[in-house]
Amino acid sequence: MGKVKQGNAMTEGNMVQQIVLFTIPLLLGNLLQQLYNTADVVVVGQFVSSAALAAVGSSSSIINMLVGFFMGVSTGASAIISQFFGAGDMRKMRHAVHTTLFITIVIGIFSTFFGVLASPTILHLMQTPEEVVQEAVIYLRIYFLGIGALMIYNMGSAILRAVGDSKRPLYFLVVTSVINVVLDVVFVVVFHLGIAGVAWATLIAQVVSAVLVMVVLYRSHEMFGLHLKGIRYDGPMVGRILQVGLPSGFQQSVTAISNVMVQYYVNAFGTAVIAGFSAYLKIDTFLLMPMQSISLAVVTFVGQNVGAGQIDRAKKGVGISAVLGLITNGVCCIGLWFFGDQVVGIFSSDPEVMAYGVEIMKIMLPLYFLLGLTLIYAGAMRGFGEAVPPMLAMTGSFVVLRQIFLFVGTHLFQSMDVIIFGYPITWFASFVTLYGYYRLGHWEKRHFWNRKQQQDQSLSAQ
Repeated sequence: MGKVKQGNAMTEGNMVQQIVLFTIPLLLGNLLQQLYNTADVVVVGQFVSSAALAAVGSSSSIINMLVGFFMGVSTGASAIISQFFGAGDMRKMRHAVHTTLFITIVIGIFSTFFGVLASPTILHLMQTPEEVVQEAVIYLRIYFLGIGALMIYNMGSAILRAVGDSKRPLYFLVVTSVINVVLDVVFVVVFHLGIAGVAWATLIAQVVSAVLVMVVLYRSHEMFGLHLKGIRYDGPMVGRILQVGLPSGFQQSVTAISNVMVQYYVNAFGTAVIAGFSAYLKIDTFLLMPMQSISLAVVTFVGQNVGAGQIDRAKKGVGISAVLGLITNGVCCIGLWFFGDQVVGIFSSDPEVMAYGVEIMKIMLPLYFLLGLTLIYAGAMRGFGEAVPPMLAMTGSFVVLRQIFLFVGTHLFQSMDVIIFGYPITWFASFVTLYGYYRLGHWEKRHFWNRKQQQDQSLSAQ
């Protein structure tokens, strides 16, 4: 079977140190990605027009839904690859890497053609205002021309994370972020290309990131090294990757749709409330980053240790990650509780908007840890190869239960607080469901059964 130990194995050594050192580059990368996206919005808003800014905003929900789906698929691939890496199984590791890239290329080609052709139809179905549609179509079509490159970068980064390397994806993001910001200014301010300039800047940055990650994989002599001739369809491996990846992708996409529906209820309360809610959502994006980063780290840590047959170590790592998440979340939430006015003030100086933003924040913060723990245990289950339970728990809570609560609550009480309480209530439901499943341990029995079958098949092949 060609067993080896290469890369950055997390199957032995200090667990706290490994998880923290792996998480930090992920957190910095997430922060950089958000600043990268913010730069596009700032350049468009300051140097193009309000219609162009609205065009970018109207396109974001489509992009977030698609990118969220593919990020879920890449998380599934990372979980499977990390298991083979932990087991030191070179043959299956190589099959997984090359099959993963095959899936990426197929989805990328489909997404490019679909996005370029269907952009006007999608925008009209979303009831995008006519004065915005023309520029939004330009932005979306150029963006979709580069969607394949974005997917290659994300999947390549997922492969590197699976083998314990979270630093090089961060380095790639630093390079491409600088390129994106510089080209934004050059194309928009110097060459006056308008919204198309921002879109082309993003496309070029995405292509550079894809090239960088592919060069690293191609030049690697380790077990995850890429050989272009090896990129091909492998039915059983495709099935195994999608078994974890599709539920994760579905959950992220549907949650994005649910958030759009929440906005429908918020819009009924007027401009000041909408602005206050929007300010909180921007803060929420940054507040969520540490938890998301720890969740990604858990996928790799658990996956590698499951592959190595070290279930107890994997479970200890989950517990350590949960504690780290609670500490990080506590520090961030306490800081926001006392300095919420100043933070909301970054986004608006209107006293009414600030008041609504702070009120929303103080309802959310005390129970925000429930969302963080849900993400961490979801990451743990995906690392174990169990993607359906997190999907059911999070989709059932964040989408179905939340929409039922909002529909009933807003008909009984005409209050914005009803909408805001819909978040922590559904966080609680999701956490209890997912943690209860984790503690029951049915997944562990199934893992041992599947592992025994694989060992029997391996012995038969020999």
